[in-house]
Amino acid sequence: MLQMKIDVEYLGFIKNMLGKRNEEFTLGSVSLLSDLLNKLSEVYGAPFKKDVYEPGDKDVKTGFVVTVNGILSEQLKGVDTKLKEGDHVILMTLMSGG
Repeated sequence: MLQMKIDVEYLGFIKNMLGKRNEEFTLGSVSLLSDLLNKLSEVYGAPFKKDVYEPGDKDVKTGFVVTVNGILSEQLKGVDTKLKEGDHVILMTLMSGG
């Protein structure tokens, strides 16, 4: 089975929760953003599922956003966004202000 590498970066709350800023994941060559989020849920367990993403959900939890190569996942196909070799995915808390 062919594989691809995806660079994942964490900002804000997620970076603090996981204790790291970035890492690389290897996925199957035909993978969606949901596949990556499911893998993160497996690796990081209950705290990640509770706060960020529960496998089977149609989006990350309220207060979080995901970008793929600088584009918000909602502007693509959400968790159904197809990933490709070398994509840069950022998980972060939603910015609030005013």
